[in-house]
Amino acid sequence: MSNAMYNKMWHQTQEALESLLDKESRNVMESQSNQVFIFQMLATFYIKYVQIFRNLEDVYDQIVHPQKRILIRKILDGVMGRVLELKNEMVELELTEFHYFDDILQDLKLAPQQLDIPIPKYFLKEKLEVIKGREKILAQILADTGLKIPDKKYTVKGIPLEEAVKLIQIAERARQGRLRAMFMKQIFLQEHRAKQAKVLGEKVADVRVAALRIQKVWRGFHQCKKTKKQREEEMIFLGMKPPPLFNEVSATVIQAEKVSSLRNEVQIKHEENYKEALVTIKEDLKLIEGPDIKENLQDQIRHWFIECRNLTGTFPEYPNVEEGGSAIIFSNKTPQQVTEDIIANQEEEEKDKKKAAKKPKKPKKEKEKKGTKEKTKEEDEGWKMSPSVFLPTMEEGNNVYKDLWKNKDESWNFPQDYDPELIKQEKRKELESEIRVQVDELMRQELKNLKLAVDREKEYPVKEAKKKGGKKEKKGKKGRKGKRGKDKDLTADRTIESLYKELVEEGLLIQALKVNLCDYIGEYSYLGTTLRQVSIEPMPSLLDVRQLIALYGILPLGSAAVHEKAPLVKSLLLAGPSGVGKKMLVHAICTETGANLFNLSAANIAGKYPGKNGLQMMLHVVVKVARELQPSVVWIGDTEKTFYKKVPSTERMIEPKRLKKQLPKILRLLKPDDRILIVGTTQRPFDAELRSFCKVYQKIILVPRPDYASRFVLWKQIIQLNGGVITNALNVSCLAKVTDGFTQGHIVEAVKGVLTDRRIRQQTYKPLMAVEFIAKLTSMSPVYQEEEESFKNWYAKTPMGKKRALALTGGNTEKEKEKGKKKEKKGKKEKKKK
Repeated sequence: MSNAMYNKMWHQTQEALESLLDKESRNVMESQSNQVFIFQMLATFYIKYVQIFRNLEDVYDQIVHPQKRILIRKILDGVMGRVLELKNEMVELELTEFHYFDDILQDLKLAPQQLDIPIPKYFLKEKLEVIKGREKILAQILADTGLKIPDKKYTVKGIPLEEAVKLIQIAERARQGRLRAMFMKQIFLQEHRAKQAKVLGEKVADVRVAALRIQKVWRGFHQCKKTKKQREEEMIFLGMKPPPLFNEVSATVIQAEKVSSLRNEVQIKHEENYKEALVTIKEDLKLIEGPDIKENLQDQIRHWFIECRNLTGTFPEYPNVEEGGSAIIFSNKTPQQVTEDIIANQEEEEKDKKKAAKKPKKPKKEKEKKGTKEKTKEEDEGWKMSPSVFLPTMEEGNNVYKDLWKNKDESWNFPQDYDPELIKQEKRKELESEIRVQVDELMRQELKNLKLAVDREKEYPVKEAKKKGGKKEKKGKKGRKGKRGKDKDLTADRTIESLYKELVEEGLLIQALKVNLCDYIGEYSYLGTTLRQVSIEPMPSLLDVRQLIALYGILPLGSAAVHEKAPLVKSLLLAGPSGVGKKMLVHAICTETGANLFNLSAANIAGKYPGKNGLQMMLHVVVKVARELQPSVVWIGDTEKTFYKKVPSTERMIEPKRLKKQLPKILRLLKPDDRILIVGTTQRPFDAELRSFCKVYQKIILVPRPDYASRFVLWKQIIQLNGGVITNALNVSCLAKVTDGFTQGHIVEAVKGVLTDRRIRQQTYKPLMAVEFIAKLTSMSPVYQEEEESFKNWYAKTPMGKKRALALTGGNTEKEKEKGKKKEKKGKKEKKKK
């Protein structure tokens, strides 16, 4: 796509955003009571924002104009934040982390794939050098300490000489036997042909019969081939089979990738030109326009002095530097407006004085009545959308787009480099504010001289007041410092580099595996809405889990602007059976955001930093390094051990509950500025003490075993990734059906076990069969229905699970019971009075 195409795409996306913002501003004011209607409204907003997010991400990644990119980035962060806000609204409304939009997607004519949350490429692009540098340092430390992860190689076990000789003898005898058998077969065939030749030699060979036989065989072979080809074409036409070159990368895709890489180079070049222009244009303006700006400001302020003197009889008080100086008075105002303001201020002061004298005090009873009325009004009112933090930024960005870029003629700027006129407008304001500071100092002195000359006033009382105020402020600051002193920096004398090295050497800071979120393969749940309509809670699909990881983990960690203002998620728990990809998701969060990975699993911290002081020091170092080198992920594997109800006797030595009391304290220390996420993974959440477990983990995500649709996709993709070829002989649907209960880990293990180097080479004449994989799976134990039910039952006991259950079943009945009790009490009181 060319620059013009991306510009067009941006304009279309901005139009869609503008219409959506108009709808939002209308709906914010309206209160609703119908829950279904509210969810439909929130879901449509969410889906539309996701579409805008996807388009803006593409535009921001490919557009080369540096000034446009600044605006697009601002709007992109706003849209990202709004998506997270709407997700939070839906969670609070439906009391579940998983939502299904089947009916809405049908109305909007969208495919479920279009709901995928994109991960902005700028997360890694903008700090690529930093990440690479950090990886090099980490690899170096691991290599020096001998902790580097060894490359996976085949381990060869040594065997005694006698056994080795026997093995060679067996192999050699087998080879000789095979050769002898082949030799004997050839002799037999030669003798058989000689006998047949003698018999046929006596008979006269009929040419016609021979020709018919050849024709018969040929026609049969040709028709079989033709029928097979037609069947394949029909399957491709029906969409039940991919086209022949479906998996091969086309030339156009390769060309598109080349163009995008070239575009990235142009982006970097234009960005550098823009940064240079910011400095040079400002210096030019300072030389050319600086003296004129200074004169104009001085004339303006002098005029204000004279006007104030004429209108009030005294010279005005000059605003302090802390207040903003003369900028407060003259911000976008003409001299006439300034004089009008002076008169208006005088009149307001006189009115306030009169009102203060006349104002009677209201009795307490009236206030109480008002309070009760307000409460009843709030109760009567229906649901209202909570105010958004990101809507103003999007509206502001949209207004800038309309004013600057919507109808801008860019025919002169074909290469899409920076616009010098826009830089001049920005830098004039900066230059004016800088010169204003200098002018303010001069004009303060001039005002003092005027007061001395005309009114013969001295400003001693004002100075004394200032000094007193200054002293008070200093006292306040000392008090604050005293309070902060409690949170001592235990490693104030050490550098971040040394602390980083220490954590790596101790094995607390580990190297994240290079895994992208898109590598977490699965399929959508297409029956979610229909099942919920029949009051059946569906198990989430793997792609639903992937969506939540993107929303709660990757987007806030990747963007500082989003993390500061969006609904804050400090901790995340991934609960599910073994082999469903929980650790993979943790590594994917780190890969997509370039985050550091800290491993505070009970087994990993055992014996490290012993004692209470040691534990305090460890957590202090981890949090300090995580803050300095954010974004960071603190991973606690087998986190149920940290919250054991009862510690097993075999694990008492490793003290698994060391972090139990410390984790809530760490969470309290984390602020919106800190892009640190605590992620726990567990296979047995039911072993943990539920109350303290749920206090630490803000969001709990159940990672299920894969359903049929996900297993079908998994089998196909994992076989192809490991060098397998899928033919008609391999029934993938059958494999997916038979392997119900088996996880992604089982499937990967089975595929790797079957597809050895030798088996991959044999595929041309011996295609893969489903039986080969099933034979490997027989030695593995699947996740049974009972285990999945135990996870569901455990989740039902969590705060979110309880709320959901109450909303679905008992919420209404409990309210009715409470109303009934209140009525009974009222009845009893009335009887007593009678």
